[in-house]
Amino acid sequence: QVQLVESGGGLVQAGGSLRLSCAVSGRTVSSYAMAWFRQAPGKEREFVANINWVGSRRYPDSVKGRFTISRDNAKNTVNLQMNSLKPEDTAVYYCASGPSRTLVRGTSVSEYDAWGQGTQVTVSS
Repeated sequence: QVQLVESGGGLVQAGGSLRLSCAVSGRTVSSYAMAWFRQAPGKEREFVANINWVGSRRYPDSVKGRFTISRDNAKNTVNLQMNSLKPEDTAVYYCASGPSRTLVRGTSVSEYDAWGQGTQVTVSS
């Protein structure tokens, strides 16, 4: 059974940094697309970052240059380093995994078949 468990969320002041981690079991992260999404109350789930099976990365303009997705194959984890945080980054952040056969751009919720429970990130102004 595939399990994804996020950690590292919390409260941080604007301009600060947080590092989120996603521990994966039942699936080898280097063989799948791995992604981070976020969702604020009353809003749709929003793409944040992904890394695919060959190490290619994708970010929306809203986080490009501030966020970095990476993976540690030895630990089978995926990380999201978030720098220069803004209040609009406040959301529940979710780790996701999807097989290569379903991936087109890797920016849609429907492309992923495994999700973590989410971790809260709050950025104060």
